[in-house]
Amino acid sequence: MNPNFDLGPALKALIVRTDQALAGALPAEERSPADLHRAMRYAVLGGGKRLRPLLVYAAGHALGEDGPALDAPACAVELIHAYSLVHDDLPAMDDDDLRRGRPTCHVVFGEAMAILAGDALQALAFELLANDGHTDPARCLAMLRSLGRACGAEGMAGGQALDLGAVGGTLSLAALEHMHACKTGALIRASVRLGALAARADQATLDALDRYAHAVGLAFQVRDDILDVEGESAVIGKTAGKDAADDKPTFPSIIGLDASRARLDELTATALQAIAPLGERGALLERLALYAARRHH
Repeated sequence: MNPNFDLGPALKALIVRTDQALAGALPAEERSPADLHRAMRYAVLGGGKRLRPLLVYAAGHALGEDGPALDAPACAVELIHAYSLVHDDLPAMDDDDLRRGRPTCHVVFGEAMAILAGDALQALAFELLANDGHTDPARCLAMLRSLGRACGAEGMAGGQALDLGAVGGTLSLAALEHMHACKTGALIRASVRLGALAARADQATLDALDRYAHAVGLAFQVRDDILDVEGESAVIGKTAGKDAADDKPTFPSIIGLDASRARLDELTATALQAIAPLGERGALLERLALYAARRHH
């Protein structure tokens, strides 16, 4: 594994595009209520890997779409991700003080404002999709449906509920993977699907990309769990060792570090196999799958 593996120039350019689109989509800080808008911008614009919007762009590019039709869905998935982090970090949830190398939103703005900021970010994500004029109504509806499912009881919220219920307990590997397929994987799958829908993908392509995204979502979480054991807080941007301290089931705690690395390799191979028919068109998707598995933060 190359410790210096990074995204490469094409994907780094798409991060700049994402950040510019997000800055334009968020309310200006000086607009009333200013405290809420500052908290929203703090939560979204304070760095981050931008993996989910990159997956939107990469899926679109693989299918011949690279225009403004990708910007609203890219922003939407990152806004949902940011809202989930704000709420996950709250004392009633994961109770964390560090996110993306900075104090968490509730530490800076207070718990009440952090809750409101998360609520507002989620609402803004759906507003951006619904108001986007670059996608026909049928595909816009499909995007809204996919994103809503990824956020709800069958997706992130359900996965978080399973995660909270698992603290201090023991899970099978299958149960752990189901939990993370909801908590982390659902939004990653939605990101790929939104990019493909924007590019007018047919059903066979959507199915193949869903297999890719399912594997990448689990691989991302396995790597996260490995970094929680091996990483340093200053590098990974959040509190290292916190899962073990909170007695949360993880891949290393259930199957060990060596088996976790083997599972990570297996998932990455599955993801790459799913997009192999795309050939060179899938280059960005391939690099993102490798990045999810090899990142060091």
